[in-house]
Amino acid sequence: MQKDKHPDYRPVVFRDQSAGYAFLTRSTASSEKTIAWDDGHTYPVVDVEISAESHPFHTGQARVVDAEGQIAKFERRYGEAGHEDGS
Repeated sequence: MQKDKHPDYRPVVFRDQSAGYAFLTRSTASSEKTIAWDDGHTYPVVDVEISAESHPFHTGQARVVDAEGQIAKFERRYGEAGHEDGS
């Protein structure tokens, strides 16, 4: 690899503020803020708005917004037959 061409890949803590959940992983993301982790080391911390701990799809709280099927929606909009000649 060429020196100074690739971003620094290092341990980073991602913290989900809404769920109070944080996890340590490796990333090229950078941050001025740091956090003391359970292993006694200090790592940069990146605050995120949503993660798997708080996302409705992963928590099972997802709602189905469009319960009507596409065919039923088409038939309601254009009629049962949906043909120009009405057959």
